[in-house]
Amino acid sequence: MKLDGLHHITAITGDAPRNVDFYTRVLGLRMTAKTVNQDDPTVYHLFYGDENAQPGADLTFFEYPGAMRGRPGAGMVHRVVWRVASSEAIDFWVARLGDDGVETQRLDGGGLLFADPEGLDHELVVDDSGDEPLIAEHPEIAAALALQGFEGVRAYSAHPAGSALVLEQLMGATRREDEDEGETFELRGERRGGWIAWDPAPDAPGRQSAGTVHHIAWGTTDADMQSWIDRVTNAGIPNSGYVDRHYFHSLYFREPGGVLYELATREPGFTVDGPVQGLGTKLILPPFLEPRREQIAARLTPLPDPRASWKAAAESQS
Repeated sequence: MKLDGLHHITAITGDAPRNVDFYTRVLGLRMTAKTVNQDDPTVYHLFYGDENAQPGADLTFFEYPGAMRGRPGAGMVHRVVWRVASSEAIDFWVARLGDDGVETQRLDGGGLLFADPEGLDHELVVDDSGDEPLIAEHPEIAAALALQGFEGVRAYSAHPAGSALVLEQLMGATRREDEDEGETFELRGERRGGWIAWDPAPDAPGRQSAGTVHHIAWGTTDADMQSWIDRVTNAGIPNSGYVDRHYFHSLYFREPGGVLYELATREPGFTVDGPVQGLGTKLILPPFLEPRREQIAARLTPLPDPRASWKAAAESQS
């Protein structure tokens, strides 16, 4: 029973329109779902990822309009690490991000560091995993240069020894020494892998708000979910038990260093609401919220389909 690396990463934004613009127009991800936080339906839950909304590339955001900028601290993930295909892709992103006014920093190992408009750190690294690239289509970004899904995350632990123990003994992670990233804990299953690395926590306490990560999810399957629930419970770790998120099924628990983990299944996926061609084009709600659609929609900032302009632009050039 193994975990397939990172399933999704969920962060917080205070400005949904700007968030959509950055992650779809600038970074070239596809909006794969426009829905709401199922625990607080008054706010958006936005999903960005590859063309087919596969686990391993889903970066998601809860929107709390006007939220102040947060600050990562002990018990929080502070950086999302993405894969790209080559050093040429790194060069492309230096130029593209620079053209949009985004500051970048070349790292010693060849990677690239930058932040989104609310301060969430991202790193690009050249992929050597052999995993399937998870790529979204974009009219300005060739597939060979596009983001290819998650490589890992960097976090601050309030209890590094406890964090390592849970990863290795409970979750089956492999501790590795990476030339560029330092010590990492890799979770690799049959489909793909991903890692988490721990950095010394800053002295200042964290503040979870805009530009910070809320939780990270590791990939599993429906067939293994009950076994994971039993394993986490038997280890004496408080947890959510089985949670039906409509698009996937989940188990939540907080590891000893403070980071909120979710185990999330591949099944059933976002096409449970319709064909892949329609992903991100309209507000979708799980069945238990559908009777409240009018009330929920009235509270949300209108967000158009980010790809709606593509067709118009193509027709104007034809």
